Amino acid sequence: MRRAAALASLAVLGAALVAGCGGDDEPEGRGGTVTATPQSTEPSSATTEPSKPTGDNTPPPDDGPARVVGTIATGLAAPWGVAFLPNGDAVVTERDTRRVLLLEAPSYDVRRIGLIDAAVSNGDTGGEAGLLGVAVSPDFAADRMLFFYLSTASDNRIVAARLEGGRLGSPTVILSGIPVGGIHDGGRLAFGPDGYLYASTGETGQGDLAQDKTTLAGKILRITTDGRPAPGNPFPGSEIWSFGHRNVQGLAFDDDDRLWASEFGDQTFDELNLIHPGENYGWPMVEGRGGQDGLVDPQVVWETDVASPSGLAWLDGHLWLASLRGQRLWRVDVHGDHASHPVDFFVGTYGRMRTVVATPEGQLWLTTSNTDGRGDPGPDDDRILLIEP
Repeated sequence: MRRAAALASLAVLGAALVAGCGGDDEPEGRGGTVTATPQSTEPSSATTEPSKPTGDNTPPPDDGPARVVGTIATGLAAPWGVAFLPNGDAVVTERDTRRVLLLEAPSYDVRRIGLIDAAVSNGDTGGEAGLLGVAVSPDFAADRMLFFYLSTASDNRIVAARLEGGRLGSPTVILSGIPVGGIHDGGRLAFGPDGYLYASTGETGQGDLAQDKTTLAGKILRITTDGRPAPGNPFPGSEIWSFGHRNVQGLAFDDDDRLWASEFGDQTFDELNLIHPGENYGWPMVEGRGGQDGLVDPQVVWETDVASPSGLAWLDGHLWLASLRGQRLWRVDVHGDHASHPVDFFVGTYGRMRTVVATPEGQLWLTTSNTDGRGDPGPDDDRILLIEP
C-alpha cells in the first residue's frame, strides 16, 4: 500500500468502469483504468434538472468550482467508511477485505489496525455486504470506542471495539438481526448532536420490508452506544427513527442539527431526503416525488444514471453527495430546511465515488470505489482524494 502527500500530483482514473444496474450500487466488478489528464473542475453542464423544493425561489449562489488538490492515500480496496479521530487521524474500513485502517496525520501513512472477520462474521457474503460504516464515539478521548456496521452470513449488525495502543480490540456486538442481502444493506453510521448513534439500513431487495415496522430493514435507526433504542424514539421500544427507505448509504447532520439522507432509487429517481422522526419515506409505493398524503417527498431527485448516491457530507452550507453510477460529486445548496440547486463536479474523471466526509480543516475527503477488493488492487486501485470545496 502506498501513500502520497496531501498536495501530491494526481494520476487520475479513467471512466471505463463497471456501473451498477438501475440506481443500485451493485453488481460491481473491476474496471479498466488509464492515466489521463484531469478534466477541468468547472461544474459540468446540467445532465438533469431536478425540480427544486416547493416555495424555494432562492437564486443559486456563485460558489465556484470544487477542486482536487491532492491524494491522501492510494492502493486501497473498496474503501467504504471514513471517520476522524479527535487528533486528526482517520479510520477507514474496506468493505471486502474487512480491514480497518488508520491514516495517521499529518502524513496520513496507512496502517492496518484490525481485521473484523471471523470473530463476528461467518464468511464473505459478497455483493454490497461486508465491512461498511464506521463512527467514532463522541467520548472517544475517554472511552476509545469505535463503532462498525458489518455483514455476516445471517444478518447485518453493529459492533463496538476499543482502539488502544494502536490496535483494535475484539469487537462486541451491540445490535444484531438487521436483515442482510446481496444488495441493499445500507451501512452508514453517524453520531448525532444528541449523542446517539444513527444507522441506515437497506431492504435487501425486498421492498415490503421497508414498510414493516417489525423489521429493521429499510430504516434509519437511532440507538444508544450499548445498542438499545434511544430515548424519545417515535415508536416505543423500537430502534426505528424513520422508515420506507429503499437503501440509504448517506447520513449527515447540518449546522442546525437536521438529519439528511441520500437514498438509492430503483430505475427512475435517486433521492436526497430531510429526515423527520416517525415519518414514512414511501418505498416501495413511491420512487421520487409522489405527493401522497402520509408520505414524505424527497427534497432533490436525480435520474439514476447521474447519481446512485452513497456517501453524504455537510460543509459550509452545502451537502455533498458521492455518486457511484454517476461517477461524480454533487454539491447541493441548503437554505433552512430546503435543499436545491445541485451542481456536479469531476464527471467521469475518477470513476465511481463512494464516500465523502468533511475534514476538521474544512476540506473534503472523497473515496473512489473502482476495485472489487477481492485481489491485488493493481493499476485501478482505489484512493482518497483531497477536495478544496
